[in-house]
Amino acid sequence: MCRKQAKKLAESSVDKQKNMRVRTSARTNYGDKCHGLHVFPSAPRIFHINCYLSGLKPGPTRLPVLGSTLCIACFAIAMLISSVIGSMAQEKADPQRIRVESVLVTVPVIASDPQGQFLSGLNVGQFKLFEDGAPVPISLFLTSEDPVKIALLIDTSVSTTTVLKKIKMAAEQFLLQLRLKDMAMVASFDSEIHVLCPFSSDPKEMKEGIKSARSGGSQTKMRDAINQIALQKFRSITGRKAIILLTDGEDRGSQISARDLLSAVASSNTLIYSIFYSVDPRQLMKELFNVPPRKGAPLAGWAARELQAAQYLEKIAQLSAGRFYRSNANTLESAFKQISDELRTQYLLGFYPETSKLDGATHTLVVSVAVPEAVVRSRLSYRAVPAE
Repeated sequence: MCRKQAKKLAESSVDKQKNMRVRTSARTNYGDKCHGLHVFPSAPRIFHINCYLSGLKPGPTRLPVLGSTLCIACFAIAMLISSVIGSMAQEKADPQRIRVESVLVTVPVIASDPQGQFLSGLNVGQFKLFEDGAPVPISLFLTSEDPVKIALLIDTSVSTTTVLKKIKMAAEQFLLQLRLKDMAMVASFDSEIHVLCPFSSDPKEMKEGIKSARSGGSQTKMRDAINQIALQKFRSITGRKAIILLTDGEDRGSQISARDLLSAVASSNTLIYSIFYSVDPRQLMKELFNVPPRKGAPLAGWAARELQAAQYLEKIAQLSAGRFYRSNANTLESAFKQISDELRTQYLLGFYPETSKLDGATHTLVVSVAVPEAVVRSRLSYRAVPAE
C-alpha cells in the first residue's frame, strides 16, 4: 500500500469516529428511556447505573447521543431523584414514626375490694389515669389474659445456708403454677450475680436453674442484682412483668447505693414482690462452725439489722406497686400463692406523655377504678427523657 493510500485510509477512519459523536441517532446495546437522556458509547457503565436507579432495564432502541458533560448531569439528577423518592417511600412506610420515638410510660395496677378480693374482668373504660393531677388518655391496656414475665432473684449468700433448701423447694412450686405462655428467669446473688436460667417457659429448665443455686458467697449484692438484672434487663421488655426477690434483706458489697436504688425503682415500670425471711443466727453459727453459740450471745444487734432490712424491702415493694411479705422458710409457699393469685389479676396501663414532660423530673401518677369502694395499688410516679 502506498503512502497516499495509507494517509487517505487513516483520514477516513478519523472522520467516521467524529461522525459517531455528532450523529443524531445511533444503535447501541444500552437502550430504553432513562430520564429522557442517553449517553454515547464511550460511557456505557454510567448509563447502566442511571437505568438501574430509575428501575429500568437496558434494551435496544434509538436515542439521541449527547456529550459527556450531560452524562454527568444525568447521573447527578438520577441520584437526587432516587434519594427523594426513597425518602418519600420511607415516610409512607412508617406513618407512626413520631409515636415510635415517643416514650411509653406503663403503669402496673392491682385492684381489689375492701375485703382484699382481687377485681378481675375489668375493661379499659373503668380505668382513669392521671398525670400530675390531670387526666391522660390510656394508649395501652393489658389484662391477666396477657402473658407475664418474671425474674426470680434468690439470695445465696452464706447467711442463707440454713434456709436455702426450703427456699428452692418453694420457688419450684411457684414456677410450676405459671401458664405455658408465661416466662421466667432465675438468678442468684451473693458476692457475684449469676443467671441460673435465662427467660424460658420450660418448667424443666427453670427447675434445673433453681436446683443449681448454691450458698457460699461472703457478700450479698442484693441492690446490684435488682438494678442490673431486674431493672436494666426489664427496661427493654414490654408487657406485664414482675420481680420476686427472696432474701434476708441485708446488703453487703453492692455498688449502687440504697438511695439510688430506690430512685431507680420509683422510675421503673416493674412490680417488685419482696419476700423477707428471718434467719436464726444460732442455727447459722452451728451450721457454719459446727459449734453452738455461747450462752448470752448478743442477738439484739441481729434483730435490729433484720428490722432495718425488712423496712427497706417494704419500701422497694411500695415504690414499685408490688407487695412486701415477711415470712420464714416454713411459710414461703403461702407467700408465693398470694403472689401467683395477684399476678393473675394484674392490669397494665400505658400512655404517651407530652414532650414537655420528658424533662427528667418526677411526675406523679394516680389510677382510679369505676367500682364502688375499690382499692387500687399502682405505680406512683415516673421520670422520663426524650427517646434517642
